Amino acid sequence: QGGGSAVIDMENMDDTSGSSFEDMGEMHQRMKEEEEEEEAEGEAGAGEEEDGEFLGMKGLRGQLGRQVADQMWQVGKRQASRAFSLYANIDILRPYFDVEPVQVRARLLESMIPVKMINFPQKIAGELYGPLMLVFTLVAILLHGMKTSDTIIREGTLMGTAIGTCFGYWLGVSSFMYFLAYLCNAQITMVQMLSLLGYGLFGHCITLFVTYNIHFHSLFYIFWLVVGGLSTLRMVAVLVSRTVGHTQRLILCGTLAALHMLFLLYLHFAYHKVVEGILDTLEGPNMPPFQRVARDIPVVSNAVLNTTAKAIALTL
Repeated sequence: QGGGSAVIDMENMDDTSGSSFEDMGEMHQRMKEEEEEEEAEGEAGAGEEEDGEFLGMKGLRGQLGRQVADQMWQVGKRQASRAFSLYANIDILRPYFDVEPVQVRARLLESMIPVKMINFPQKIAGELYGPLMLVFTLVAILLHGMKTSDTIIREGTLMGTAIGTCFGYWLGVSSFMYFLAYLCNAQITMVQMLSLLGYGLFGHCITLFVTYNIHFHSLFYIFWLVVGGLSTLRMVAVLVSRTVGHTQRLILCGTLAALHMLFLLYLHFAYHKVVEGILDTLEGPNMPPFQRVARDIPVVSNAVLNTTAKAIALTL
């Protein structure tokens, strides 16, 4: 019995060990399958995360691009509206041209009368209507002088050259004198300098208009000294009243007087020649057109023709 029970126990142990081995194999297979499933799920999740990150970056870039485009559009729209309102708003320029004709006439007369009081700053009109009209008047006088002189005008009028000369002098010399006045500590603004120099051209208009119609050099020199000198003295006196220091006054007023008087000499003597030289350079010399001129046959040739005709008639 004892031996039989031992055999039975060994059989039971063998059965138990076999079943446990099978259970371990099944568990190992299940764990392997679970690991494979987890790896597959992990790979799928990683792919989804990568796709999400890619789509997120793409969406973020698109959003930033739209924001930048919107900002650029808003900035351009504000600048365009600002520029349009600046050019459309006439009130900005209205104070510089809001002047009565009586005031312009009085300032034209004052431009020929030098001031006596230079101990305190003299008043300068801060308007540009009168100076602008004087510049256009000077342009018209120059064109009139070109027509009344011996200068040959080709290819239309020379309005562009006259406008460039007059406006170039007015704007260029005014800017240069304003810079020089700034260096010399003169109390004057750019608009006041434009107005002062513009009204100073009134003497030039009178001198050139008279001397273009009456061609006498002596008359021109008289008007140059008297009329041009009075308008120059007016500007010099105003600048002296607004400048402190003898050296600064000498530099500023001497430069303005020299430029103003020399410009009048240039307009009377050299302007027409310079313009004619420019035209010759651009268009070539003024060559007269080719013309056929009828010439008389000399008497000798007539006699030869007559004798030749008689000889032919006799032979026939």
